[in-house]
Amino acid sequence: MAEPAAPHTEWAGFGFATRQVHAGEEEDLTHGSRITPVHLSAAYRFSSFQEATDRFGAVDLGHLYSRNANPTNQVAERRLASLEGGSGALVVGSGQAAITMALLGLAGSGEHIVSTASIYSGTRVLFDRTFARLGVTVEYVWNPLDESEWDALIRPETKAIFTETLPNPKNDVVDIDAVARVARRHGIPLVVDNTIATPFLIRPIEHGADIVVHSATKFLSGHGANLAGAVVDGGTFDWAAADRSYPALTDTPVAAHSSFVEAFGPRAFELSLRFGIANDTGPALSPLNGFLLQQGMETLSVRMRQHLASARTIAQWLDAHDAVESVDYAGLPSHPQHAIAVRDYDGLSGSVFSFTVRGGRDAAERFFDALRLFSRMTNIGDTRSMALHPATTTHLGFTQETRDRLGIGDGLIRLSIGLEDADDLIADLDQALRAAR
Repeated sequence: MAEPAAPHTEWAGFGFATRQVHAGEEEDLTHGSRITPVHLSAAYRFSSFQEATDRFGAVDLGHLYSRNANPTNQVAERRLASLEGGSGALVVGSGQAAITMALLGLAGSGEHIVSTASIYSGTRVLFDRTFARLGVTVEYVWNPLDESEWDALIRPETKAIFTETLPNPKNDVVDIDAVARVARRHGIPLVVDNTIATPFLIRPIEHGADIVVHSATKFLSGHGANLAGAVVDGGTFDWAAADRSYPALTDTPVAAHSSFVEAFGPRAFELSLRFGIANDTGPALSPLNGFLLQQGMETLSVRMRQHLASARTIAQWLDAHDAVESVDYAGLPSHPQHAIAVRDYDGLSGSVFSFTVRGGRDAAERFFDALRLFSRMTNIGDTRSMALHPATTTHLGFTQETRDRLGIGDGLIRLSIGLEDADDLIADLDQALRAAR
């Protein structure tokens, strides 16, 4: 009798849905477990004196301590790297941790980052408060299509460009190809937050990005039960040839080599974070959270199709409602970035968007308090639909001038469309809008 065939372990060339279920997994030769076990172990035994030395020296990339790498988390890392088309990935405790790791792995005290202005409010707070205390300056481009605005801000100490594919709450789609052209012209790595779009909708590395970050708490995990973040190394940036200095990658000896670039090539950035800043500051992801992230990614494409279809239906319905002043959804022809949304997203610009209730703050408050099916809460990317009033929550600490410039008006409501029936969500919005009057 013929021996049974060994299961697949390499997934290059397979389709997205197949890879979201299988990529990164390893066969359990001990028990034959089909699902990746949760490895609740802080550290791992060494088989010998030499193995211990090699693992501390990164000659052997086997398991050392779960602050660096955990077997459960590594499956999630390999799976996400496959879906995004990257050379490797690192999972950490939250999306904020992922952004912090990625950017502080590039820029230090006295150095500089340029970002688009309409990024997530928590990221702007991170930049303007904590990064500023560390001596890293961040400046903002308000019109990313205006190359002269980029050129005016980029200077010799600029070490990275940061943007998002689908910023919230205004759904003002960013042209990643255009920003990537700016980054390449100046020889700077482009870091893109792909939380809301996910690799199901767009893979920024294919559009010129060098590094992708996620708040994996959101759509990747998908069920509101998990907290996680991820950094994906595109393996595309030539660190050694860059005019700007990236000493953590090019001047730090590792594994008997002169640098991470020499030792690890296209995985240099990922491994410099893993054994450098992530190891030193300790934003480790719990293996249980890594397991939940794996489980979420297995159904990503199925969930995203429902999120996207319902979001478009609801945005179109809101756009026709006489109690609604405007709808910020790039899939609508009236939106300023509609052409980009059609080109890059087939007109399905995510499921997190905003609209403005007629009547200002008082009407927004009446609407908000009348909701029954939508959950009144922060967070996005859950199976459950959620609503929030940005001016008095996520953007409360911003100056009125900044809120005005970002378009965060008193009547603005942010929605994150979940997996409920669209008709039921519309009925809830309708009764709340009637209450707002």
